[in-house]
Amino acid sequence: MLRAPGRPALATLLTASVLAAAYAVQAVAALAPHVPLLLAATALSLAVEGVLYRWQRGVPALFAKAHADVTVRHVLRDLLLVVGLLRLGEQHGETQYAPLLAGLLLCYALHCAIQAVSVLVRRTRTLPVVTRNIDASALRLSPAPPALLRRPGHRLLVFGLPATAGLTATAVTDDARCAAAGIALSLTLALGGLAVLSLRLLPGRRPAGEQEVLAWFDAWLAEYRPTVGLYFSGGPSSVYQAGMWLEPLARLDGRPLIVLRERHMVSRIPATDVPIVCLPKVPTLMRLEHSTLQVLIHPSNSGKTSQVLRIPTIKHAFVNHGESDKLSSCNPYAKAYDEVWVAGPAARERYALAEVGVEDKDVVEIGRPQLDAVRPYAGPPTGTYVTVLYAPTWEGWDGNPGNTSVIAAGEHLVRALLADPGVRLLYKPHPLTGSVDPRAGAADRRIREMVRAANRARSGPRPAPSKEPAARTAELDRLTAAGFREGADHVERMLVQSAPPAGRAEAVARATEAWEAAYWASLPEWEHQVVVDARPSLYSCFNVADLLISDVSSVISDFLASGKPYAVTNTGGLTEETFRARFPTVAAATVLTPDATGVPALLETVRHPEKDGLAEERATLRLRLLGPSEPSSQERFAEAVRALGAEAHRHRTRVTARSAPTPVPGQRLPAPSAALVGPAGDGAPGSALAGR
Repeated sequence: MLRAPGRPALATLLTASVLAAAYAVQAVAALAPHVPLLLAATALSLAVEGVLYRWQRGVPALFAKAHADVTVRHVLRDLLLVVGLLRLGEQHGETQYAPLLAGLLLCYALHCAIQAVSVLVRRTRTLPVVTRNIDASALRLSPAPPALLRRPGHRLLVFGLPATAGLTATAVTDDARCAAAGIALSLTLALGGLAVLSLRLLPGRRPAGEQEVLAWFDAWLAEYRPTVGLYFSGGPSSVYQAGMWLEPLARLDGRPLIVLRERHMVSRIPATDVPIVCLPKVPTLMRLEHSTLQVLIHPSNSGKTSQVLRIPTIKHAFVNHGESDKLSSCNPYAKAYDEVWVAGPAARERYALAEVGVEDKDVVEIGRPQLDAVRPYAGPPTGTYVTVLYAPTWEGWDGNPGNTSVIAAGEHLVRALLADPGVRLLYKPHPLTGSVDPRAGAADRRIREMVRAANRARSGPRPAPSKEPAARTAELDRLTAAGFREGADHVERMLVQSAPPAGRAEAVARATEAWEAAYWASLPEWEHQVVVDARPSLYSCFNVADLLISDVSSVISDFLASGKPYAVTNTGGLTEETFRARFPTVAAATVLTPDATGVPALLETVRHPEKDGLAEERATLRLRLLGPSEPSSQERFAEAVRALGAEAHRHRTRVTARSAPTPVPGQRLPAPSAALVGPAGDGAPGSALAGR
């Protein structure tokens, strides 16, 4: 079925059409010749080029696929100007413009030379290891060259502008000196840029070479002696999966490490004091085999996960980034890990029923350490309004209509909630909503407009103006800012983020808590909110909400830590009995149909807890999904790390014993490897997981 192009596609098509038309008009004006038209078409094409790189960055890629990249376009623009000059100056003969043409060709030759040197500079600054929170001053890191010199499209547009302007002026005034001056200025800029980049290739100006970096990394591993790490591979939209495990990892009694595979993710990981290493290539990743690292936890699966699983000296545990009744929560890939760590008994049963090859002995219940931030139920709403959090999940990859309620039920639910004058709605859609099914994205946009319209129709008192929210925001931005300029490359970012101030992670946690308190206090209690930014967090929304409405997802399991009422939408066409039987997380929920007819009765149970017949079931389900409160989830997580680390130590000991050479009388055997002994050198199992 054909779909009408969206607004971004129409804008792209319009911009590309205008640029193509400008070149066509310029060609006609050059051949005519018609000076005003030539001048207007040239100015229009230059203006559109500027728009491309500022607001329509996808269009240059589209032109490049058609072999009409920025170099071709710039050459064509200047060539048409030269054609116009030749047509205008036929009475003088072509020889008058020969020097100008030679100078123009030299400009393009210098552009190619700058690009070649830029590639060489980039290669010298592409290190095999990218780090954060690690002192890497020994690698001779330096700021990146100016971004203009590294971007061929921007560079040609800026450096070639004087030449193009000079040629245009000559077409208007018939004075060749204008073109000569413009071309001379372009040549000067190009020569200067070439010199700046060439200096970066001098031995004293380059960062350390590959072998030097690898030797430094091996030495750092030997000195730091990591014991437990988090392994993550993914894109910007999935960074939250790793982010939720940062604090539990940092609180372990060991020397934690974060292992990434994509360079661009190093700066995207939220504020943490834990050392971060990015190892893009497999041979570099394999160097971890000879380190003291014993345990890696995995919050998600990815294509690159299989590469790190090949390291036999490390034990691997799949911790997931959330648990739900979806099939993705018991993926067959989980059997590739040494252990699967789950929140509670329900997940253990889920793996057993799924029959995906994960043995029960390899499943360890650790709870959800992240949920310490969720405050418990403190009774019914005491204010004028009931705060309802509607947090639907996304549509998923399998096309199941029951995945998300946004398409079939979202607007009905929101309309029913907005119709109650005593409700304040918090709408928090999943970040991936609409990424697979355009209908979900369209429904999401309509829901947001419904919320905005409801706010316009509603009024009430507003909190007194306060400078605290702005001050808290400034403080949090200062603590979490990466601190590098927009044009910084990976080496410069590595330099800037080499060593965070001591205790920064704790300061960020305190500042975040203060920011959230100031944020909620600054909002009118009657005003509906659409929450799409990273702040406030989902757990912060949990704490201010009196009721959750969601889909079958990990959001439900996490919300159960609060003990508050929740509802789940049934949009898969199942009967309520089948729906509850198929999805255990729904056992203590109010089930809503797509038409949202049950919303008024649901709100009544929130306002009057004596009418809530599911409170005891929620407590029972919480225990089944998340495990006991004592010992705490963090303690159970730490114990699982210690136990798996001890197993990794025993495995190394056995392998070393089997591979040790048979002693010859009088022969002295080498000392045990540092990877097999603890920090104190006693070699006791698990000693490498002792305190820092």
